[in-house]
Amino acid sequence: MATALPSGAPDLRRLGYFVAVAEAGGFTAAATRLHLSQQALSSAIRQLEKEIGADLLARSGRRVSLTDAGRTLFDEGRILLAAADTVARHTRAAAAPPPDTFLIGHSPAISSADVYTLLAPTIASFPDTSFTVMQLFPDRLIDGVHDGSLQLGLRRGVAAQERLATATAGYDRMRVALRSEHPLAGRALIDVADLADTPIALWAPPGSSFYSDFLVNACRRAGFEPRYRVSRVQGCPPEAAALTENAAAFVTGPAGSALDGAVTVVDLAGPLLVPVQALWQPHTRSAVRDRILHQPVTGGTPPPPR
Repeated sequence: MATALPSGAPDLRRLGYFVAVAEAGGFTAAATRLHLSQQALSSAIRQLEKEIGADLLARSGRRVSLTDAGRTLFDEGRILLAAADTVARHTRAAAAPPPDTFLIGHSPAISSADVYTLLAPTIASFPDTSFTVMQLFPDRLIDGVHDGSLQLGLRRGVAAQERLATATAGYDRMRVALRSEHPLAGRALIDVADLADTPIALWAPPGSSFYSDFLVNACRRAGFEPRYRVSRVQGCPPEAAALTENAAAFVTGPAGSALDGAVTVVDLAGPLLVPVQALWQPHTRSAVRDRILHQPVTGGTPPPPR
């Protein structure tokens, strides 16, 4: 059975022209960028407005501004163009002999070891696929997923993300990293409440990161307001924050000695599980991504719903 084209769907070429005009703030700069005459560009935009059935631009001399309809098309049209580019690249990759490459970005809050644990079953299931994993700060991670240069983004937390598809990929068990000479480092188990007199290392201020909010709230549930320090060293193993900030650092690495014995990682008496959120372009399909997201969680049992 043939699939009918959606009624009133915009022409992708004209949509790209419209996005270029909106980004440039006028026809002159956009025409130069697109190597078109202003007349041809203006004609294409008028045809797009006719297709959509709405005015998209308010023209004032050489400057243009977006109407309400134009702002909607600009925001959502960029997603459509990025998805179309992804479809084209996937199609070309399917026709080419070299193996497919799956690109994954992860925030510094997730260690490369945690990422590999999550990916290992999928890597075994797709022997002809190459996997590239890179650490990116959150803003670059989101940009990479938006523009399609990353097939999957991974970060701590379950924060809402506009114009991206998301899912919880799993949960990791948290432990605490301390300087090895810290009084609590010699214990087999500690409670979060035991950290009330110890500064807590964060990687971003509370309110700007779900992960920071998660850690602060864990301390509050334990009965104290944490004295936090935002780590001045980013991109290194999270255990290093115990040294650089002289603080307790929540980590997902194994219990025991770390960083040549300078740090000791101690298990928590009560399990503290932090989620891993996966992000990807909406309206796209990937068997590799489905395998990653549909496997059992590896880091622990999800907390009960509240």
